[in-house]
Amino acid sequence: MRTSRRAIVAFVLGASALAVPAFAFDGSPANNKDATIPVVTTLPGAVGTVRSKVPAVPQETSLSALQYAAEGGHPGAQFKLGRMYANGDGVAQDDLRAFDYFNRIANAHADDSPSAPQAQVVANAFVALGRYYLAGIPNSKIKADPDRAREMFSYAASYFGNADAQYDLARLYLKTPDASREDFRYGARWLGLAAQKGQHEAQALLGQMLFAGDRLPRQAARGLMWLTLARDSAGSDETWIKESYNRAFSKASDDDRAMCLQMLEQWVQGRRD
Repeated sequence: MRTSRRAIVAFVLGASALAVPAFAFDGSPANNKDATIPVVTTLPGAVGTVRSKVPAVPQETSLSALQYAAEGGHPGAQFKLGRMYANGDGVAQDDLRAFDYFNRIANAHADDSPSAPQAQVVANAFVALGRYYLAGIPNSKIKADPDRAREMFSYAASYFGNADAQYDLARLYLKTPDASREDFRYGARWLGLAAQKGQHEAQALLGQMLFAGDRLPRQAARGLMWLTLARDSAGSDETWIKESYNRAFSKASDDDRAMCLQMLEQWVQGRRD
């Protein structure tokens, strides 16, 4: 996404359109050597590899064609069907069928290269499975299993580098009732990695924590920066992000706002270099 100096200055009016820099969890420049985080290298139950190039599934594809492709092992078709059944989009909503399609992808493609054409589809399938394991599926054999959810998120976060998985994993570490200091450190790292990649929910949560000094040293200007980025990307139904930004902006001092603008300018300059 291209950005401009005018867009940065307009952040106070809600018009900024910004890209993502390489910042650590506290918003400072990241050093990958310092990112000490737990990494999952294998996932129990995930077997099989399909490394051939996978053509994209056309947007306008009939249900029968998708089903045919899915039965033939096409991960893109399987994922699209999984999303359709999860959302009730063009088919009767059915979480178990959605789970089955996502599970097929995970079982067949867990070992695919992170640079493979289908890698993000595979990673997104792990994320979808993790979210199902978090809540369970009522009246089914899929029960709430936070440990299994953590495995799914951890694999997608560490092996595939998926930003949604990194955010979901961070929330698990940060929101555990008896979270240790080590848990918090891991959670903050994952949150920062997701924010770097433009995961706007991660940016919003990180911004909240930094602005309020919630278990992190308070950095009001940097927190406002992350909230500004998150606010720009938030959907119309994500009112919590916009409200968080508005609260922070109203409480920020003139110095905080000025420093936030400087940080955003540096961010854009870094993207140009």
